[in-house]
Parts: sequence; C-alpha cells; structure tokens
Amino acid sequence: MAERGSAAVITVGGKGSSLNSSSVYAISNGLAQVRVDSSALDRLSSTLPNQNPPPVTKFQIPIPKILTLEESRAFLTVLLNKLLLGSSIRTAFPVLISETLNCQTETLQFESVDVTEDERIVLEKLSLPSVLSGICAVLDHKSSALSAIIDAVAALSCEASGADVAAFNSIDSGDGFTAKEEIGVAGDLKVLLNGSKLVGKMKSEDILEIPKINGKLREVVKSVHSSTRVELNSSVKVGISGTAKAVGANVLALAAAIHNLGESSLYRAKMNLNSINSDGLRSLFEKDCSSGDNLRKTYKLVLDANFEEDYVKFLHEANVLLGMVWKIVTWEAVLAFVALEGGELLGEKVNGGDVVVDKKSEKKKKKAVLGKGTGVIVQLIKDRLQSKSLGILEKWSEDLFSFFDPRDPEFDGLLTKIREIVESNESRRLPKLPKGTRDFAKEQMAVREKAFSIITEVFKRHGAMALDTPVFEMRETLMGKYGEDSKLIYDLADQGGELCSLRYDLTVPFARYVAMNGLTSFKRHQIAKVYRRDNPSKGRYREFYQCDFDIAGQYERMGPDFEVVKILTELLNELDIGDYEIKLNHRLLLDGMLEICGVPSEKFRTICSSIDKLDKQSFEQIKKEMVEEKGLSVETADRIGTFVKERGSPLVLLSKLRQEGSLFLENSSAKLALDDLEILFQALEKSKCIDKVVFDLSLARGLDYYTGVIFEAVFKGATQVGSIAAGGRYDNLIGMFGTKQVPAVGVSLGIERVFTIMEQIQKERNQIIRATETQVLVGLLGDKLPLAAELVSELWNAKVKAEYMVHKKVMKLIDRARESKIPWMVIVGERELNEGIVKLKNIDTTQEEVISRSNFVEEIQRRLNQ
Repeated sequence: MAERGSAAVITVGGKGSSLNSSSVYAISNGLAQVRVDSSALDRLSSTLPNQNPPPVTKFQIPIPKILTLEESRAFLTVLLNKLLLGSSIRTAFPVLISETLNCQTETLQFESVDVTEDERIVLEKLSLPSVLSGICAVLDHKSSALSAIIDAVAALSCEASGADVAAFNSIDSGDGFTAKEEIGVAGDLKVLLNGSKLVGKMKSEDILEIPKINGKLREVVKSVHSSTRVELNSSVKVGISGTAKAVGANVLALAAAIHNLGESSLYRAKMNLNSINSDGLRSLFEKDCSSGDNLRKTYKLVLDANFEEDYVKFLHEANVLLGMVWKIVTWEAVLAFVALEGGELLGEKVNGGDVVVDKKSEKKKKKAVLGKGTGVIVQLIKDRLQSKSLGILEKWSEDLFSFFDPRDPEFDGLLTKIREIVESNESRRLPKLPKGTRDFAKEQMAVREKAFSIITEVFKRHGAMALDTPVFEMRETLMGKYGEDSKLIYDLADQGGELCSLRYDLTVPFARYVAMNGLTSFKRHQIAKVYRRDNPSKGRYREFYQCDFDIAGQYERMGPDFEVVKILTELLNELDIGDYEIKLNHRLLLDGMLEICGVPSEKFRTICSSIDKLDKQSFEQIKKEMVEEKGLSVETADRIGTFVKERGSPLVLLSKLRQEGSLFLENSSAKLALDDLEILFQALEKSKCIDKVVFDLSLARGLDYYTGVIFEAVFKGATQVGSIAAGGRYDNLIGMFGTKQVPAVGVSLGIERVFTIMEQIQKERNQIIRATETQVLVGLLGDKLPLAAELVSELWNAKVKAEYMVHKKVMKLIDRARESKIPWMVIVGERELNEGIVKLKNIDTTQEEVISRSNFVEEIQRRLNQ
C-alpha cells in the first residue's frame, strides 16, 4: 500500500502484483486513488471484433442496496482486480470502475453499458465473490488494527481502576495448555504496565479475562487475514457457494470474538466513567456509546443472516458490529485517559472545569508512576490535545475519537508506537520460561525445602548414603535403556568429540556409577533434576526433580523390594498429601501372561509399552495400537484384555491367581513371580502398609530395564496429576556397564507433582507459608548502619535467625516485620541509645517491653526457647 496522504496511489493489475486488505481499505475510504497498470490493459481487448461482432445487451453493475459507501467501494476495488486477473473482457470496464473509484462522491452510480453475453457471464460470476471478498478485506484491515490497540487500551484501564494484574504473570504455566495468543496478550500487557505504580489490588473478572478475550480476537483475526489474502487474488472458477460458506465460517468466529471484546470493553469503559466526576462526559457517553442491549441485538442480526445464508447481509452486519465495538473501545480509551490525566490536563480547560477529580486522589495520582508503555501512550494523547488547543468537551472528545480512527493520518503513528513499545529493547519484553519448566517463588521454595527435608529424613532413616552424578551423561550410557521413551532424551550438541545427553532419570546414572566403581552393594539416595523432551501438561514438566532411593547388592529374597515399597508409603504419609494407592505388579508375571496369550517373546517389551498406557487410554485404543501398529492378532489382544482388567487386594488376588488350574501356575516365569509376590505381600502385611497397595495386572512400566517387581503410586484426590512415584527391580542394568551383574531395586518420587498437590491443599486450607525462618527483626530508627550491624551481628553470633532494617519511620519497620511474618522485633531509636536499652516487640500480640542493651541477646533467646 502506498504511503497515506492526498497523493497516495495504489496500482492494480501489474505483473506479479497482489491486492491486500490494507489497499482495499485505503481505496474504499478515499485515502488512496487506484491506477490500473498499463500492462494489464494491454492484455485485454479494447474493442469488439469488426467481423461478425457478437450481439450486445444493456448491463448495469449490481451494487447491493444494503452496502455502505465503504463496502460498495471495496466491492468495486476487488471486482476491478479480478477482472484484471485474466478475464475475457474489454478494457472499458476496468477503466470505468477505476474512474468511478477515483471520483470522491457520496454515492456510486453506474449507467447501463453494452456487454456481450460472455462479458455479462463474467461480470455476474465475479460480482458475489467480489462483494464478499471486498467486505472481508475491510473487516480484515479494521479488525487487525483493532487487535493491535486493544491491549494498550486495556492496560490504561488497568491503571485507571488500580486493578490487580498479578494473574498476568501466571498465564503461561509451562504445561502447554494455554493458548499461544493468550500468552502473547499477557506478555504485552506486562510490558505496557512494566514499572507502573497505579496497578493495585482491585480484583475484577473483567480485568482477568483480558488475555483470553483479546487473545481469541488475535487468533481469529489471523485466520481471517490468511483466507482473505487468498480470496482477494484468486480467480473465480467454480464452487461459489462453498467459498461463501467458508468465508461465513471464518467471519462468524470473528464476529463472536468482536462481540465478546465489545462486552468486556464496555464494562471497563463504565468502570472508568464511574471514577470521573463529569456530567458532560457521562452525557456524551450515554448518547454516543452503544449499550449492551444494542450490542447484543446487532450480534443477533449477524447470526440470523448467517443462519439464513444471506452472506452479503451477514458480512455487512458483521462490519456494523465491528464499527460499534471500535467506538466502545475508543470510549474505553478516552475515559481511561481522563481518569488518569483529566484533573491535570483537562480540569481547568474543559467547560470551565467540567472534569473534576478529587484533590486528594489527584495529589496521590501525581505521585504515582505510569507503566513504561502506558506512559508513552498517555503522552501521545496529551501531545495531540495540546497541539489542537481544544477547550470544549465535545471538541476534544471528538478529536480523541478521530485519533483512534484508522482513517486518521496519525493513526498509523499510534499503531507504530504501540508496536515499538512491546517489541523494542527500550521497553524490553519481559522474559518467559521455556515450556515445561517453572520458577519456584519464595513461598514455593519454603514448601519445597520442607518436602526435601522430610524426604531426606526418611531416606537417612533407612541407612541410605547420598550420591550426586553429572546432569549430562555420555549418550551411549543412556541409549537402549528406556524402550520407546528413548525418544524423549535431550541430546546435546557435539562439543568436541563426545556425544552427550541430559539425564532422563537418576537410575541409569546410578547403575553406571556402581559399575564404574566396582561396587557390589550400595544403598543410596539422590535428589536432583532430570530432563525429558515430553509434551508438557498439568503436573508433567520437561525439567523436574526426582527423589531416588536404591538398594544394589545381594540380599535376602524380596527384602530390598519390601523396603523400597515401605519407604514409599512413609514418604507419602509424612508429606501429608492425602489419599493415594500404590499399584504393584511383577515383570515376570507380565511376561508369563503375554506368553500365555500367545505374544512372541521379541514383542514382550513393546507390548508392555502399550499396556503401560492403560491409565491414560481405553483398552479399545490400546487394542487398536497392538493390532494395527504392533502386529498382534485380534484374538491375542482380546486375551490380554481379559487379564489386564484384574486388580484388587494383594493377598486376595494373589490367592485367585494361585488357584488350582490357573494358567499362571503352568508358566515358569509367572510361577516364580507369584512366589516373589507372596513373600512381598506377607512382609508388607506385617509392616502394616499393605492397605495402600493394589495388585494390578495392567501395570506394565514401559522402561526396558525392569526385571521383577514394578510399582507406581497414584494420588486419589481431586487434583489430577497422574503418577507421583514409581519404581521396581532392575537386576541386569548395572551389568550393562561392567563385567559383574549386581541386582538392584529402587523407588523414584516425582516431587513436582507432589508440589502441585501440596500447593492445592494449602489453598483449600488457607495455609499461610513463611518464606523465611527469621525470628527477630532489628529495626533501627534513623540512618546509622554501623549500630544496626553491631546489634544484628550479636544475634547472628548467638545463632539467632535475624534480619535488620534501617528507616526513619517506625511503622515502616513494623510493616516489614508483619509482611515477613517475623514474630519478634528489636526497636532502637535515639532515646533507647541514650538510655542503654532496646524495645522488644511481640508482633502477634503487639506488646512491647524495655530490656537492657547489654543482655538483650539472652533475653531474646529465652523468649524464643519458651
């Protein structure tokens, strides 16, 4: 599109050129003239043939009466372009249309012209698609412009209302389930409001929904833009009805998004208006801004026209709806600006001070700081008004409306400035986390440290020694150990001859360590991060902690297996997460079951990987995978289905499987597994934890290295997070790295999912978490750091957990102690210094007492130990 201005000219029909929505909008609103490329006219015939000229009839280009002047001009612009794409028509028609478009008249009138039958067919065939594409181009341009400014307008409203915008920081949870555009809007809002002192604690659903509402509009605008660009430059062949329906489906989604935006923006506009004491503004708003009822009625007209398949009316009404919402958004912007700056800029100028702001709140707002982005936008508006020197309410409001009108010469400058704000280094977009990762804030760290402390204590109770291994391993160490999950391993770039990968778990590095060091027995614990290139979801991350306990070496039969299951119950009980169950099975029992069902031995592991998905998919889906992808017969898959449905109390189900005539007793692998499980279940029963265990034949654990008992802990509460811990026996893994086979068994707790549960429990119980363990705050009135250093150092030397703060106002010191939930305060001012005393304040009871400076440490210790 050419630069905006009186001399702007847009050329159509040139070789390799294409028409876009911005050009259609400019021509349709008289912002640019149209010129037909001479090469395009050369391709068309200028006259009828002299010999045997075809008969002609009168024809008038049909312009639907419902169309506005803008829509009619858009229709003609698209029709002109389609005629130049290669239709068999004389040059007179493109010239006539271009001349009509370049006449700045309030109406479009065409005289009847002589056309051949072929020309009539072409014109009639192109008319409806050109009308639809023309209005779509207008909708595309205006909605694109609207989506570019609404975040900035919403940010102004956030400041005008003192809204709580903290939720914008947590839109992207990293689980992969938040819409991309919603995350983008939240990011832009954070940039616009970065540094603002006006956003506060006012909670409002209409503020919290901004990323979702604006994000949806962004999403559908992109879809409409993509389809419109194709339709504008395509020749019409067949399937006009199908094209109309496709256009209708896209614009229907756009209309819904625009309607939702209108309702959301209207609420915020009214919220802004209520913070302004201006009868004149209120009168203007009620007279000029559409009501919620009018908005819904217009949206209903859009829906009705679409239902009736009257697509010209449908697109026209959608354009009317868009214009209505544009005005609402503009009113939101104007009222937010007045709420923020009205008293300073307009109070003395407009209608003799019609805009009134309470003096106290005005004084407070002058001290407040706008966001880096919103501050620039507010200054743009102020510069615009000051340059016009407007002093009448109607005049400056009218001028602000034109500033937000896409036809205004300065509108492009406003769009450019908004884009600069959210994209430039000066107002740098706040960084975001990679998907599948998370930050732990101070309160969350307190929870995590508590959990790690409990877990470590349980591990040490069972005699485990700590071990740490590198976060990355040689690729060959990890490959071939995880079955189908090997594709989830993060490979690192070659950094000089060694191919390395991030560790997938802690078990394989532990096995590598035991083999490398020639160990024959080792009871170890380790808490460290692991990495998986998985699809993030709730409770499923790409970087997360595992808490592992493993026993390697020769021990009494099933002794280590019993201990790791018992440890798992202790961990989950002491973490106090609520109800859970431990599903348990045996790999040899699975192998026996598959052998009984007729599965070839070479397919055992891959079929186990399919069975392992039964907690997430139905058996019919698993059956389809086993038959169609892994080559099992339907009969074999059905036999597997009868077995994997078995689950229940360990000793009860074990007894059933050992009944006389059981197929499992005829299979050597299955019989050995049942003997192991009998010993294990009896030990668990004696240790009084078997009530937490469920014997489940569908549990398969997809990892290749398991050889015996396998188990998985699942949380049974409302928070759905999947498995929270798992483990099993792996007798052959260590031998893969060395000459000796060292049997081993272990358990791994996925702490991130446990954190998710613990955080939800805290919310439900309204638990308050202290981020620090500070016991005493030393508060010094004044500015003498050396004295504060002396006092707090005495406490530190006595191993008292203490912090200090120096300030001239005592309430600032007390507020700090309250916010940090520090139970005790030592307050020292000029009087205390002179008298050799300190004030000791109990924050909870607010009681104060005077104690001697010389023994204040002993007095504090005595109170802390009570």
